[in-house]
Amino acid sequence: MKPRVQKLFQQLDPKPEAIVLANAIDPHLDQTFFYVFDVPAGLFEGSIAIAHPDGELDVFSSPLEAETAQIAAKKDPHVKVHVVARDETAGAARRLLGPATSIGLNFRELTHEWFVKLDEQFPGAKWSDCSNGIRRARVTKDANEIELLRRSAEIGSKVGREIPGVLKAGISELELAAEMEHRMGRYGASGRSFATIVAFGPHSAEPHYAPADTKLKAGDSIVCDFGAYYHRYASDITRSYHFGRRDEEMKKVHETVLNAQEAALAAVRPGVPSKEVHLAAARVIDASPWKGRLTHGVGHSIGLVVHDGWAYGATVEDPLEVGMAITVEPGIYLPGHGGVRIEDDIVVTKNGYEFLTTTPREYVEVLA
Repeated sequence: MKPRVQKLFQQLDPKPEAIVLANAIDPHLDQTFFYVFDVPAGLFEGSIAIAHPDGELDVFSSPLEAETAQIAAKKDPHVKVHVVARDETAGAARRLLGPATSIGLNFRELTHEWFVKLDEQFPGAKWSDCSNGIRRARVTKDANEIELLRRSAEIGSKVGREIPGVLKAGISELELAAEMEHRMGRYGASGRSFATIVAFGPHSAEPHYAPADTKLKAGDSIVCDFGAYYHRYASDITRSYHFGRRDEEMKKVHETVLNAQEAALAAVRPGVPSKEVHLAAARVIDASPWKGRLTHGVGHSIGLVVHDGWAYGATVEDPLEVGMAITVEPGIYLPGHGGVRIEDDIVVTKNGYEFLTTTPREYVEVLA
């Protein structure tokens, strides 16, 4: 993990003497802790990692996960694990760092309670917010991260290919979501990467809908937005289907969304301002009868969490870089009728991009 620790410091100017990454109680865990400490399992609540400019890493773990931590540390000579009780962690960090006066924190994921504890232990310390530097470091992925993202995307893609065979009249949104999550687990996922979205009929016009007991019936459009965790790395995929009798408007909507995604993908290459990817999709939709019905940014970074600290839309100038793992997800939403979204995970390459997700994207009609 030494290269990742050094990568964090390369993004910071001036550089602090150390970066302290502190976990509170789930779900308030600093995912950068797991970025620098490659441990495959465990919550590590109350644990902290101290990163040093030379790439060395000290990890303070409670006895609950000491064995897991020590096994992981044995694989990396640059990681040292200290086993301490949770209420002693802050004091142990103070003894390790001594009279450090410049300490970096990830303000974006640090709880106020942890900050108070650290401030008490390091009176007079100069705290610096490393959040933006951490985001810049994490937004591009190394080869191991890309492989884990690919495995996660393979799980999601396999489930996506199977969804049409699960659809039947009377199945509820919640039942379909549960079946999808069950299949992800069967195929090797450690869990869902976010709350699965299954939306039938008019509900599919709401991008962040929460599934309920609504039953599937003939004529419904269907949006399924879901993802898996594999060794802590997330996938995020959306596919749209139609159940029963053909809906000519929704078929054309699907074709338009697919064309918008293809236009966005064609814009992906290193150095391109990320807004150009969004705008390429928006131009296709705004030239259709559904102008203005793209109501969200076209994508975001993906990694240790499904929304991994960065997103792009119509005004985001940040250029695309080799190694960025992002989603491309245009959609059209017609309130009271239905919606279509097509979302894939890709990684930016020196020549353009590579798909991580592989589920077919064409319009699928399932007989009622």
